[in-house]
Amino acid sequence: MSRLALEIRKRWHDSLYRNSLYLMASSAITAVVGFVFWMLAARFYPAEDVGIASAVISAMSLITLLASLGLDYGIVRFLPSAGEDANKMINTCLTLCGVAAIVIATGFVLGVEVWSPPLAFLRHNWVLFLAFVGFSGAGTVSLFQGRVFVAERRAGCTLLKSAVFNAARLALVTGLSVSFAAFGIYAPWGLAHALALAVALMVLMPLVRPGYRPWPRLQRAVIARITRFSFANYVTALLWMAPTFILPLMVVNRLGAEANAYFYIAWAIANVLFVVPIATAFTLLAEGAHDDARLAHDAKRTIALTLAVVVPLVLFASFAGDRVLRLFDPVYAENAFDLLRLLSISAVPLSVNFVYFGVLRVRMRMWPVVLLSGFIAFSTLVAGWFLLPGMDILGPGVAWFSSQGLVAVLVVLWTLRRMRGDTA
Repeated sequence: MSRLALEIRKRWHDSLYRNSLYLMASSAITAVVGFVFWMLAARFYPAEDVGIASAVISAMSLITLLASLGLDYGIVRFLPSAGEDANKMINTCLTLCGVAAIVIATGFVLGVEVWSPPLAFLRHNWVLFLAFVGFSGAGTVSLFQGRVFVAERRAGCTLLKSAVFNAARLALVTGLSVSFAAFGIYAPWGLAHALALAVALMVLMPLVRPGYRPWPRLQRAVIARITRFSFANYVTALLWMAPTFILPLMVVNRLGAEANAYFYIAWAIANVLFVVPIATAFTLLAEGAHDDARLAHDAKRTIALTLAVVVPLVLFASFAGDRVLRLFDPVYAENAFDLLRLLSISAVPLSVNFVYFGVLRVRMRMWPVVLLSGFIAFSTLVAGWFLLPGMDILGPGVAWFSSQGLVAVLVVLWTLRRMRGDTA
């Protein structure tokens, strides 16, 4: 066996690399299918329907974030040490997330005329109302359930679940295009989540945890154990991801549905890069939960792996992103390429930030994570709001890149200072 083959085999048997690669593969499948999904949507539907549907999906994704309650981080951090209470912990968290999603989604639709008037049609049709609530619930529970696989170091199951989800939404988006308008774009998203969740709970989970059965329950001891850490991560996740979900709503409200279509497609493509550090940081958290003695070493390997994947993708998006956008329609390349290039470059400082936050999560030092995430969210949204009228959809991209870059500089300077102190 050659030296290269031995090295590849060695890396594959390393759980950090193996699970990171599984999560990256899962994200890559989702990204590629998402690309085809939105390309088909752009071909089958007018830009206005694409803009409305993307705003609805952004709203459901925001609800998923709100309803997660930080338990997706809590389960990765505490499940490895839960012992006999592991199944109780899983079902308690699933129940909490599901109930929270239903409540928040219902509240969103009831007040939709206040925070997003273009989506008021959701309130005036009870079928669309119930579908929105149900889709939001399915997406939330599905997100949390996927973190169980990460905590168990079985990210290969995440890849299988992702394949089910993406195959389903791709099949449905064309099938509903005849007479469902914008609903034909966002309904496949929710229905595919529901199918993937059913497969994960009924087929994959019993393989990972023999004897596991999904059942609603609330156990006080489980809640008490993970509440503090989960709440801190909940606040952090809200701050970190708020620009991702609020910016499309901001664009559709200030610039209209057509401008939001261009913004959302560029943002969706850039998220292909963003999911890489998110995946590797979750793997780092899982590894640290199992063995924190190797944290410093694992952090160095994680940032090296992350940048090794991200940098080539940034170069590709920067030089060939217009060709990718033309696959949707030439008008998307004309209106969104500059934004795509800027968002893609921001993946480098974002990688630094997210891996650093992963280290702090293992050490359960959450205040710097909350503080820095708050700065990123606040500066991005405020600056993006004021830059929109003058810079059009490029404004939020400038705000996002500047915020991520400044925090990354602070993280690098702080790390170098700590390293000098350790060697003094």
